Amino acid sequence: MKKAFFLCLVLSLWAQGCGGAVSEEEFALKRRQMIREQIEARGIKDRRVLEVMGRVKRHLFVPPAEQKAAYDDRPLPIGLGQTISQPYIVAFMTEAARLRPSDRVLEIGTGSGYQAAILAELVQEVYTIEILKPLAEGARSLLDRLGYKNIKVKWGDGYQGWKEYAPFDAIIVTAAPETIPEELVKQLKPGGRMIVPIGGFFQELYRITKTDKGIEKETLLPVRFVPMVRPPLGEK
Repeated sequence: MKKAFFLCLVLSLWAQGCGGAVSEEEFALKRRQMIREQIEARGIKDRRVLEVMGRVKRHLFVPPAEQKAAYDDRPLPIGLGQTISQPYIVAFMTEAARLRPSDRVLEIGTGSGYQAAILAELVQEVYTIEILKPLAEGARSLLDRLGYKNIKVKWGDGYQGWKEYAPFDAIIVTAAPETIPEELVKQLKPGGRMIVPIGGFFQELYRITKTDKGIEKETLLPVRFVPMVRPPLGEK
């Protein structure tokens, strides 16, 4: 009996539990509840965003032990001190970027690849940068396995952007710098939008729009993201 109980505890860490794995039908139900109760109820109106949030399987982008909580209204750990953002924040940032099907988008902070997958179903091309090599490699492998052909993943310094493919119609930053990264502003097209959390302990989410005269800065809402960090000295 004790051995069976211990085995059950171990399996539960891998999202199996004594009751067995969650079925795809159950996950689909949870996604519908997520859309209705967490996202639509809090003001997200863009039908394209709502539809893609209902299609992309968030449970595939979290560790097995977190899968049962994949559609809860909260961020979840993905390893190396990083998190996947709560579904509402992903939807809010995506809607705030005012994306068009023809857009080319840069994402800073790939994490497990969930936001990149959401973007890839809404725009023409997604370029995403992750500073932590294990996460970059894991996200690339998962996104390839899921069949995304319009996403390029790079291990590197997000502060530098991706000059090779600039300029971008939109940039979404999923970690918080202390100030607006000037290099990223340079890599926006005229009229391009950047959604970025700014600050230290206290953070605000901003929409930065590039204009002929400089930038326009709109405050959107208070948020809490992991810090946007630079690579160690000597590491590119």
